[in-house]
Order: sequence, then structure tokens, then C-alpha cells
Amino acid sequence: MTSKPNDNELKLVAILRGVAPRNVVAIGNILYEAGIRKIEVPLNSPDPFDSITALAKHALPGLTVGAGTVLNIDQVRRTHEAGGSLMVSPNSHGPVIEYAVQLGMEVMPGFATATEAFAAIAAGAKKIKLFPAVTYGTKHLQALRAVLPPDVEVYPVGGISAQDIPAWLAAGAAGFGFGSELFKPDYSLEDIDKRAKTMVGALRNAGG
Repeated sequence: MTSKPNDNELKLVAILRGVAPRNVVAIGNILYEAGIRKIEVPLNSPDPFDSITALAKHALPGLTVGAGTVLNIDQVRRTHEAGGSLMVSPNSHGPVIEYAVQLGMEVMPGFATATEAFAAIAAGAKKIKLFPAVTYGTKHLQALRAVLPPDVEVYPVGGISAQDIPAWLAAGAAGFGFGSELFKPDYSLEDIDKRAKTMVGALRNAGG
């Protein structure tokens, strides 16, 4: 494994919704070689904690692994016990964010409004996920960016393609999370490789 990502590639999260534990390491290797350094296993996937454990034990240098669709404190605890250090949620629930921060995890709670964004920040989040991004659009982010603290990073997630990256960066996005645009359980390893390289290349070329 010799891939060396630049800063942009470090700010791209691969969302492996539906991944099976038997396949996750091979997929993780492909994503890593493409330059992706953050992998999220949503908890509505088959045996998600087994997948998180497998990726964590595989221990690729600089790879951050964790859970998505985290809704409660017990799920945070189980993610941490499985070796995960990333907590991603679709909402901004203070106790869940605070507990993950206490465990030293990287948190990325979801938000749509200014109220939700500032609730997440108050709970300790330094990265927040605009979700679903396609519903709100770049102008929504641009308006929010005017009031959000400059050190808080916003990651649009949901319905974004490679061609949309420049416009989102211009609106104030710091990075991105890609789900079905990058991975579905029925995608071949070759397809995942192609999609990952496309996303990483688009982000690199956008120069954000």
C-alpha cells in the first residue's frame, strides 16, 4: 500500500451502506489505493460491527474507520469497542455527539438547518454533515457558511456526483461523503475502483 493522498483526499468519506463483512477488507484496500482515508459502515448494513472490526484490524496506515447511521449511545459504545474511531449520524443528537467526543472519536453529525448545526457544534462537533445535500443545494450551504464558525468543516452528503464537486467547494464545503455514487453491494470491485478514482480525481482537480 503506497498511495499517498493529498489533503483533499483525506476529506472524502466512503459510505459502504450494505457492505458484507466478508467483502469489506477487499473493498477497503481498493478505496485506500485510490486515496480515500475515511470509511463509514452504516449500522443498517449486515453485521456492521464485524465489518468495522475487520477494517480496524486490517490497520491500513492513516485509515479512519467507523460507523454511520449512529442514533444512540449504545451504538457509539459498540462502534468504539469494535475498533471504530469515526461516528457519523444523520441527525444532531447532543448526548450521542458528546459521548463519542468523550471517547476521543471523530464525529460527523448530520444537520439541515442553522439550529441543528449549532446544536451539533455545541455538543463538540468540528465536522458536520449537510444531509441530504441534494435537497438543500449549494446556495443553502453558502448562506449557512456566513454564520458558521470558520473552523467547523461542512461535508455535503447525499446525491452528489463527481461533476458537482467544484460548485460545492465554491459554496464552502470542506469535504464530501459518497454513498451509492461510490458503493453498492452489487458493484464489482472493478466498478468500485473506477468510481473511487473518479471521485478522488475530481476532488483533486477541483483544487479545493
